[in-house]
Parts: sequence; structure tokens; C-alpha cells
Amino acid sequence: MRKIKEVIVVEGRYDKNTIAQAVEASVVTLGGFSVFNDREKLAFLRRLAQKQGLIVLTDSDGAGFVIRNYLKGALPKECVKQAYIPDIFGKERRKRAPGKEGKLGVEGMRPEVLVEALRRAGATFLDESGEVAAEKEPITKADLFELGLTGRPDSAGRRQALLEHLELPRHLTTNGLLEALNLLYGRADFLNFAGNWSNL
Repeated sequence: MRKIKEVIVVEGRYDKNTIAQAVEASVVTLGGFSVFNDREKLAFLRRLAQKQGLIVLTDSDGAGFVIRNYLKGALPKECVKQAYIPDIFGKERRKRAPGKEGKLGVEGMRPEVLVEALRRAGATFLDESGEVAAEKEPITKADLFELGLTGRPDSAGRRQALLEHLELPRHLTTNGLLEALNLLYGRADFLNFAGNWSNL
């Protein structure tokens, strides 16, 4: 099992159990929305972020994004990475019915999907060479505009098609999409990919 340096932050204990089957890492649970009123937990997360780095891994539904966006404003941005699971519809085995949006949460993901989500987020795998990757030239909002992903009448539909193609959550805002693209690609690679993607 692969070890990860950063602390992984998840919504609840079932998510934590699932992560433990995919990677070896420190995992902190938020207790869902209760983190909004838990100053001690936030202070603890800030300390962990500065000491070890954090990876936020919430569900891809609306509630998961409310929690993720709250943490983005409450934690030091330079110490926090964002991991996204794909939109997969279904229900977890322990539940009688699917969630409100019908999507599987972190708890319902296969280990290989979670490992890939963590890899895309830039997780530090301790069993790898340890060499620091060269800084990538970032993708910018101007690039998204040039590709028709912002600022045009059909941009929202094009963004949705791209999110679906890349298996990223549909709830991602334009800024969230930009952040996710910069985790996945360097600018040159993305522009090459976009040029070859038939829908763009």
C-alpha cells in the first residue's frame, strides 16, 4: 500500500475507512457540517496544514462542495491541495437509498479511483523517488477564454462537456475547473489536449 505524506481530510468516518483501504496516510474526519462551528478542529487543521500539508477530499455533491469551499477560505491556501472524485451515480452498500443527488461519495469509490484522485491532486507519495517536479507553466483564465470555455454564449455547456470528459465533478465553478486543470496538466499539455479534443 502506498504511503502519502500529506494529511487527508474527509467528511466522515466511513470515508476514512475507505481511504485506509487505498493508501497509508493520516486521515482527519470533519464530521460533515459540524466543522463550521468547530474552532478547535479548524485550528488543528491549520497546524497540520503548515506542518505536513493537507489534501481535501470531499464528496462530489453539493454538500461536499459547501464544505470544500468553506475550508478553502479557512485554511492556508498554499498548504492545501484539492482532490476530486468523479461523478459516479449509485449508492453505497450500507445505505438503503442513494443520496439526494444520487452520486457515490468518497465511501463508495474503488481504491484505484481514490489513488488516482490523490495523484492528480499532487499528493506526495513517499515510496517514489522524492525528486521535486519542475514547476509547470500555469493555465490561465485567458486560456479558458481563448478555448471558448468562458465569455461566450455556449461556454457553460462546453465547460460541462469538458468536466464530463475529464471525469471531474459537475459542481466545479470556473475557478474550480481552472484549479483542477492546473493539477492535471501543464499549460502546453492542456492546450495540446484541448486542440485535439473534438468537442472544443
